[in-house]
Amino acid sequence: MQVAFPATRLPVKQIQQLMRSALVAGAISGSLLFLYQYLVIMPRIVAAEAFEARGEAAGAEGHHHDHSDWKPGDGLERSLFTAGGTILTGIGFAAVLLALVILGDFGLDVRSGLLWGLAGFACFTVAPALGMPPMPPGVPVADLPAHQLWWVLTAALTALGLWLIVRSRQGWILRVGGGILLLLPHAIGAPQTAGPQVVPASLVRDFAVASIVGNGAFWLVLGTVTGWLFPIKPGSDS
Repeated sequence: MQVAFPATRLPVKQIQQLMRSALVAGAISGSLLFLYQYLVIMPRIVAAEAFEARGEAAGAEGHHHDHSDWKPGDGLERSLFTAGGTILTGIGFAAVLLALVILGDFGLDVRSGLLWGLAGFACFTVAPALGMPPMPPGVPVADLPAHQLWWVLTAALTALGLWLIVRSRQGWILRVGGGILLLLPHAIGAPQTAGPQVVPASLVRDFAVASIVGNGAFWLVLGTVTGWLFPIKPGSDS
């Protein structure tokens, strides 16, 4: 008996094409993001770590790094781990994007892929950054579980809110509900940080802006390349 589920309608060849598209699009966008991180973000991290080390030497407390935990060594090892993690993240997000398009029975091309990329940027970067902007080392952060919970809640509610606003066919009520969902995590408020900050405010601000810009470029490339590699007509099984 045929199951009425979009994923089951894809033949093996198209599933293979989907996986290749996710791998290639994720690898391209992840590699470009790593290059940006290496050239733009890493120098700022190194500068922040220098301030952090000075603060430690002066007896500063409250920084958020636990140096008993293992971390890659500086140089090649650190770069390789960063590159691998960034590329795997790109592949994962590309797979999620394609899965949503297929399960929702949407169309996908370069233009709509760009829009999907903008939506991903809004959900996973812009909305969380409104409450908890990216921070370099040496900046105190909130309790990690609370930090992670608020981030996940914000990303999920932003995605659902955008979905209701853009796709709702039931009138203004659901659209208003979508707007409320967008505002809800910010009304709740992000976890508050506590502790001394040893990194200059200008470097913290510069790091946050650079991180957001890099993630924006990542999402735009990811959506565009995915739509180019795996175009799907609306209502189509391929």
